[in-house]
Amino acid sequence: MSDEGPSCPAPFAAYDRVVLAHGGGGRATHQLIETLFRKAFDSDELREAHDGAVLALEGPTAVCTDGFTVRPLFFEGGDIGSLAVHGIVNDLACCGAIAEALTVSFILEEGLPLATLERVARSLGAAARACNARVVAGDTKVVERGRGDGVYIACTGLGRVRARLAPKRIRPGQRVILSGSAGEHGIAVLLARGDVAIGSSVKSDSREISSIVHGLIDADVALSCARDPTRGGVATALCELARTAKVGVRIDEGSVAVSDGVRDACELLGLDPLYVACEGRVLLFVDESDAERALAIVRAFDAQAALIGEVCQDDDALVTAVGPFGGERVLDMLSGEQLPRIC
Repeated sequence: MSDEGPSCPAPFAAYDRVVLAHGGGGRATHQLIETLFRKAFDSDELREAHDGAVLALEGPTAVCTDGFTVRPLFFEGGDIGSLAVHGIVNDLACCGAIAEALTVSFILEEGLPLATLERVARSLGAAARACNARVVAGDTKVVERGRGDGVYIACTGLGRVRARLAPKRIRPGQRVILSGSAGEHGIAVLLARGDVAIGSSVKSDSREISSIVHGLIDADVALSCARDPTRGGVATALCELARTAKVGVRIDEGSVAVSDGVRDACELLGLDPLYVACEGRVLLFVDESDAERALAIVRAFDAQAALIGEVCQDDDALVTAVGPFGGERVLDMLSGEQLPRIC
């Protein structure tokens, strides 16, 4: 064949890294889907090999979508694949819905080892199955080398709504529960980058919180709102909710559990644990009359769950934290990124 003539793509088995042809829609793309993605995400809908999926969902349906660009791809306690599932399933749970179907789009960088991609895909598939959610459709694109960080994932989830949970249902007098300790995910990702070393390891809290939310719904707890404190952590999530509901929130800072590893890292770096991201925790707003019962249910999932505060009447929608010595400070939203690329 002449050097100037067209070249045929190599057989799939000849590739050990992502090449531009994997995103071209031809034979290489087809083989990538068949030998890697379909194996990892097997579902009835994917076996149809169609451009989309036809679903039969009954009753009100919640839809959530999110993008995942975490760096590095793998960290203590998780990876970008399982994180994508947990992020979407948790958002659906906070809408009072049970995840049923997911769509997944991969943006791959040329040169990514296929072994790395397979590891991510298998983790994503396993996390979806653990959450009883099916991957029903997806897409793959490849960008040139140097224009991505290996893998970006965009994920959309659909779920069946079992209870109406929303920020505007929050009312003064309700109590606030945090389902576990704060800040593990953000610090775990930071440590995985190797930029800082502390004397103890920190494992990401990345996990589904659907079991907690639906456990409360099953028990007929007077639950008005749920929110997972991801980017910006507990403080930012509370500020967002207070502004939407037009209420104030007052928390006892000492009641928020913080592990020794997270505390050490935050002290070293000058970070506030209340602003460090979680990926497997949920803030729950419940009527005062049901607060203790709700806490007992949540503690069955995580012994570090705690009642951390209460909702109050406040036209300024301020969130305040009372410190261990009685001092009170105002918590506000972050003005910039405290920890970049943690989800």
